[in-house]
Parts: sequence; C-alpha cells; structure tokens
Amino acid sequence: MKNGAQTLLHTLVNGGVDVCFTNPGTSEMHFVAALDTVPEMRAVLTLFEGVATGAADGYARMADKPAATLLHLGCGLGNGLANLHNARKGKVPVVNIVGDHATYHVQYDAQLQSDIETSARNVSTWVRTTQKTEDLGRDAAEAIATSMGPPGQVATLILPADVSWTEGGEVAELPALTPPDRATDDVIQTIAAALKSGGKTAILLGGRALREPSLLAAAKIAAQTGAKLFAEVFPTRIERGAGLPHVERIAYLAEFASVQLTGVEHLILVDAKAPVSFFAYPGKKSYLVPDGCTVHTLANFAQDAQGGLDALVKQLGAEAAVPALQGAERPDLPSGKLTAEKVCKAVGHLLPERTIIVDEAQTSGVMLATNTAGAPRHDLLALTGGAIGLGLPLAVGAAVACPDRPVLALVGDGSAMYTIQALWTMARERLNVVTVVFSNRSYAILNVELQRVGASGAGAAAKSQLDISNPNIDFVEISRGMGVPATRATTAEEFIAALKQGFANPGPYLIDAVVPNALGGLKLLALPHVLSALGSLPQPIAAGLKKKIAP
Repeated sequence: MKNGAQTLLHTLVNGGVDVCFTNPGTSEMHFVAALDTVPEMRAVLTLFEGVATGAADGYARMADKPAATLLHLGCGLGNGLANLHNARKGKVPVVNIVGDHATYHVQYDAQLQSDIETSARNVSTWVRTTQKTEDLGRDAAEAIATSMGPPGQVATLILPADVSWTEGGEVAELPALTPPDRATDDVIQTIAAALKSGGKTAILLGGRALREPSLLAAAKIAAQTGAKLFAEVFPTRIERGAGLPHVERIAYLAEFASVQLTGVEHLILVDAKAPVSFFAYPGKKSYLVPDGCTVHTLANFAQDAQGGLDALVKQLGAEAAVPALQGAERPDLPSGKLTAEKVCKAVGHLLPERTIIVDEAQTSGVMLATNTAGAPRHDLLALTGGAIGLGLPLAVGAAVACPDRPVLALVGDGSAMYTIQALWTMARERLNVVTVVFSNRSYAILNVELQRVGASGAGAAAKSQLDISNPNIDFVEISRGMGVPATRATTAEEFIAALKQGFANPGPYLIDAVVPNALGGLKLLALPHVLSALGSLPQPIAAGLKKKIAP
C-alpha cells in the first residue's frame, strides 16, 4: 500500500508532471524519500525557492506542460512568490507542492507555522490543503488539470506531513480536459468588418498566439488588410527570426507605446490584454489605447487563439495572402570598448539556430530585438510579471525542458543577484546555458524611472540607492565558486571570443560583460524631455525618435 507521498508522485507522473524543482525541509522528507520509488520523476535541487519557482516557469514555457515545485512551509513559499507572480502574469502552468506541519501539530503554533493558504492565494487560482491521505491523489489530479487551463495557471497543493507519511493513498487520473472554444461567428464577422473599414487597424498578439502557426495566420491577415502586428510588452514565449513574420513588441515606456498606437481606430486582441502603463505617472495616461479606438477581442485567455485566427483568415478570404517574412540577416561583428549595444550585435551575429533566449537584460537589452530579428530561428522568453530575478531560474527550467537546445540568458547585474544561486543548479545538472551578465554597476532602469516619475530633491543619498558599484560585484568569482566556468569581457573582441567558447562547449558558462549604462549621462538627462515632447510632435518625427531610442 502506498503512503501519501508515493501516491502524490505517481499521480503527478501519470498526469504528465515528471519534473520537480525542489528546496525541501523537514515536512517534505517523506516526499523526498518517495523519489526513489518513482524513478520517472526527475527532481532538480535548487538552493533558493525563487530559483525553483522560476525554473518551473521556464520549464513549462518550453515543454508546454507544467512542472512541479517542492517548497518548505509558508516561508519557503514566500521566498518563491515573486517568480510565481511572473508565472501567473505569463499564464504559465505550475503545480506547487508546499509541505505543512502535521494536521495535529498545527494547534501548537510552532516556530514555522504560518497561514500558507493566504500566501498562496496571491499567486494561485487554485489552493487546497489535503486533510486526508485518501483524498491526496484526487486533489493532485485536480491541481494538474487546473494548472493546464486554459489559460495556464498556478495551482498550489498544501501537503501536511502526516498526510504524506500515512498509508492508504490512491493514485488518481486527470479529469477529462475540455478543449477551448473559439470566438463566435458573429465576433469573427464583426472583426473582419473592422479590418476592412479603411481605418488604421492593429492586432495585438500575446500568449500562445506568438507561436509560428498563429504568427503566420496573423501575418496573412495583415497582408490582406494592412493591419499592423504587435506583440505584448513582455511575451511569455515568442518565436522569432529569419523565415517568420516580424512582430513589433509594444514598448515598455508608455510614451513610446502611445506613439506606436497613435491613430489606431480598431485594436484586435488575440490572447492579450489592452496595453496599460506599467506604473502611474503624474499627469500621464494609464490606459494606452487611443481615445476613440474600438477594442475587439478575437481570443480571450481561455479561448482558442489559433482557431480564431484561422476563422478570421477564412472570413477575410486571406488563405492565399502572402505573409511578410523576416529575411535572414545578421549585424556585423563589433569591435572596440564593450557596450550593451555591441553585446547585442555580437549575439545577433553568433546566435546558433534554435537558441532559447531568456531576456532580462533590462535597459542593456534595448537593441536586442533589432539585432536578432534576422538571426536563425529562436525562441525568446521575457519577464512577464516585471518582478526581477526571473532570468537565471527561467534559463534553468528551459534547459531542463530542452536539453538539445542552447540557452542564452541575458541578465542585468542587479537582477542576477536576486537569484544567483541558479548558477549552482546549472553546474549540478550540467545545463547548456550561456549566461551574459551586463555589469553596468547600477539599477539602471530605476535611474530612468527616477527621472520619469518627477521625484523632486533626488541628490547623492537618493542616487546611492540605485548604485551597486560600491563594492563592485565580481561575477567571475561568484560563478566559479558555484561551479560554472566564467570570464570577464571589457572589449568587444573579448566578448566575441567568450561567446564563441560558451556556445561551442557543453555545460554552463558565464560572461561578465562590463558595460556602461545604455541610458546614462546626457541620454538619461534628455530622456524625460524627449518623452514629454512626443505627444506634441508630428507622428513621423515621434516615430523616428522612438525607433532611434527603443527600436
């Protein structure tokens, strides 16, 4: 007879969840022991819960199925909440297993006792504490099914220690999953009429609509109607490169996003929400859809985006339309003193086919999109929820999901320090991840935000809170100390040689790319004035400024 932990593991594996990113404690020891009885489950140890949750996110984005996490009590869950927030915003399926005190021990309010369910509800659409071993298999199957959606969701199953060690569990099968429906014929006809109205139209793609089949369908619609194609600011996963349609991402800076959307009369949403500003700014709009623009939803998060796009292609008679595809082109190799833009050029020149790019480069990655647009086919994973510290864990999960593909993690130095422990897991699992840390010694994005929010009186004390140069962080020593070979690059030539080495050799590798702030000095001082002036400039000039600063 199986105990609860064995029942849970068998149910997970039977439901397709065969990878678990772990950071266990005492209450999870029976789960840990049960791993030897279920060899189909791959357990990947992490040294911090935020690495476990971010890795589960990265795995699911690339495997198209959930991974599990194993977390220790409410404190462990709390340590992983930021990256669960990113998974929730990205509509990514994750199944959390959170250990708890034995049911009869809760009454004593021991040192680690906390309200796990309340913490979990911040990031989970489904939360349950299993009270009896005989219910565990059923609860686990429901958690898996819920996480898969659509849309993908975070599900948290709380496992009391005595439920885990008690015998009598029954392995459960997943409930039948209902395929998502597509938009009704009336909605399809209305959107087709809007696209043929003669006004300026745009299609905003997100979620699974940024995969090749949906991109090609959307590009046919664009070719037939003249609609502009956009992608959400931080896509969960977007397929890019030569031979695929080029889709322009909505800009992070709200002022630039408004320039992109100026004059749009009909905005069609496909597995995406209408664009809003990341933060509120004095005197500026939060809702970025132009006044007078009609918003149409071809596919909400629970609907079949591909089915809706295919139906719209048919309704428009666009089956034979020729989609515009990105040509194969690479930037020239740079030379001289290293800058963030030169890093992006080198990446675009050297990027191997089928690379998975994890983009948490922040301000240093402003030129990444334009320099990789014509590179060989690749996937890009972005910071969906805006909570930094996702890049390195996301790369861990992506590499576990796709061991035959190279992974390139581009991270800012401040972001990297949130979850630097991920390097240890890369070394332990021999993951094919090349990490590039943009060492500009600053929370550079916050220097931009300090200017934009109009905060007055910012002097030396304020600016010191955004400066991480005292002392400088030695990423080479940190990386080597965690078992990952590393080198530092201060020139383009050094960076190119290091990137070639990283791509050529199996296993993890780190490059500490020492670069100046991409938006520093006079650029930083001028930026707020440029942004404020955009609304009063002629559209061609405003669009040209946007393209120059944030292509």
